[in-house]
Amino acid sequence: MRLAITAAILFYLSTRIDIAATARAVADVSRPHLALVLLMVGVDRAVMVLRWWLLLRASGIVIGMGEAARLFLVSSFVGSFTPAGVGGDAARAYGLSRSAATGSEALASVAVDRMLGVLSLVAMGVVGLLAWTPEARSDWRLAAALAVLLAASVAPFWANQWIRWIVPAHRHERSITRRVLKLSDAVGRYRNRRGVLVHVMAWSLVVQVLRIVQAFILALGLGMTVPFGYFLLFMPAGLLMLLLPVSISGFGVPQAAIVWMLQPAGVPESTALALSTLIVLTGLAGNLPGLVLWLRRRKSDG
Repeated sequence: MRLAITAAILFYLSTRIDIAATARAVADVSRPHLALVLLMVGVDRAVMVLRWWLLLRASGIVIGMGEAARLFLVSSFVGSFTPAGVGGDAARAYGLSRSAATGSEALASVAVDRMLGVLSLVAMGVVGLLAWTPEARSDWRLAAALAVLLAASVAPFWANQWIRWIVPAHRHERSITRRVLKLSDAVGRYRNRRGVLVHVMAWSLVVQVLRIVQAFILALGLGMTVPFGYFLLFMPAGLLMLLLPVSISGFGVPQAAIVWMLQPAGVPESTALALSTLIVLTGLAGNLPGLVLWLRRRKSDG
């Protein structure tokens, strides 16, 4: 279904956008700008490994930074061929559970990492909204949205309590309920690790800033003149689309969303599609070290 959705959206885009012009724009992107973005992709991958390793260390999982980096990068490469976000996270949790921790602790570390990543994206979106439309500061709807966001962000840390309250006690020992409770208990233990949560949240914000700057630099390399403030406004939403499990490798839905969000800025659709394609491709390039590490491990095991 996800493959069909991706194919359908790409086909639709091809019927209304000059694909030849898009291809020329991608091929003609400024090489210095592209090289700088690829360097920044490497930096954001290193920060992502660091924030996950901090979560693992806080939960008592003994694993070296090198092994954590290998698991993260290999799972990111695997995730390139699976539904956005979900496949890589599942591969990471599975690899960790085999090498260093119980399944529930492994999955909890990945889940908390993902939750903080999404929260940082939304926080950057709020910053962009305030920067682009200062009158939003007095909008009660924004305050309500922030309250809902805060509740949704912290609710999983108390999931073990409300699951036990909702599910009758005599069902707690059933296979599925027991596994859900083990996972929710593992996530709930992070409630007592506020210091590391704040630390990881800070690094998550760094990652999102890096990604927004990467998109802005790619836009400059394509000759776009959209202000950086507008990238603060629309890129968090575009990055959230990349995380939704409705596309393969980030193609399709995220590209259509970015093309649509750049229309108010007067960006030609072919140029907007070129930018969204370059964002996806440079992200995939950041996953290539995972392929190298995977092949090296297979060679040593053989």
